[in-house]
Amino acid sequence: MKLGVFTVLFSEKPLEEMLDHVKASGLQAVEIGTGGYPGNAHCDVDELLESEAKRQAFMEKVESRGLSISAFSCHGNPISPDKQFAKESHDIFMKTIKLASLLNVPVVNTFSGTPGDSEDAKSPNWPVAPWPTEYADVLEWQWEKKLVPYWQEQAAFAEQHGVKIGLELHAGFLVHTPYTMLKLRQLTGDALGANLDPSHLWWQGIDPVAAIKILGKENAIHHFHAKDTYIDQDNVNMYGLTDMQPYTEIRTRAWNFRSVGYGHSMQEWSGMVSALRTYGYDHVISIEHEDPIMSIEEGFRKAVKNLKSVNIEEKPAEMWWV
Repeated sequence: MKLGVFTVLFSEKPLEEMLDHVKASGLQAVEIGTGGYPGNAHCDVDELLESEAKRQAFMEKVESRGLSISAFSCHGNPISPDKQFAKESHDIFMKTIKLASLLNVPVVNTFSGTPGDSEDAKSPNWPVAPWPTEYADVLEWQWEKKLVPYWQEQAAFAEQHGVKIGLELHAGFLVHTPYTMLKLRQLTGDALGANLDPSHLWWQGIDPVAAIKILGKENAIHHFHAKDTYIDQDNVNMYGLTDMQPYTEIRTRAWNFRSVGYGHSMQEWSGMVSALRTYGYDHVISIEHEDPIMSIEEGFRKAVKNLKSVNIEEKPAEMWWV
């Protein structure tokens, strides 16, 4: 597997300077934001869609450095009750699929989205308990009327363009667990799979190795994020895992995102890498940095160093000992 980075952490660097930095850090791939929450600091989708010459120049900058693009990312909420934001999320997703197809980028990452509780809703509604029963009724309506119809169309569109969709399993959105991922995939098609980020699994109480096995058996892992989570049990006892404190409240939060190896041991990370290899994933492990107590550069360097120590790059040997 290759190591890469989600380049939003270097949004202040111009494209070529960012690529030089990634190359000098010993990585092989970049995941580039095209809009939505990640922004588009390194990729003007409209400009590239309009000009083949600009597309060629863009890819030359990447490939001349021996790098590849693991994915384009345009995380948003295309089924939001905020119609303007939903349209913006949908439009950039559609454009990103088209651009990925033209540039042979294999995956487009995003969120599944979350609608409101009715057609008249103004804000997203994320039910997390089956009782009182109105919560279960809302969830059923959301899946039947919003989530499944939308992604049936988008899965078909992506398949027509030869691109896979990586839905990040992120709490707050309807697809946030292996179960919800596989349920939606069954109802829409194999173009949909996971952009698996263990940091969002740990604080939900999900073992990432087990999640890799569950999804890997179905060939449902399209991309992988490398980000850690530190869980502070003392704070969990006070606030619970669905802690709504701002991320800036580092000392009292139940959990915080961390750089690779600073929330869980490298043995656990080596277990994830081995599970990815065992269950057929052979794409990119993409570093995402959101550590609140490290600088961008230090957190990035730590993640690169730690992942290099456990990554499996070469194909397995024949079992000469058997």
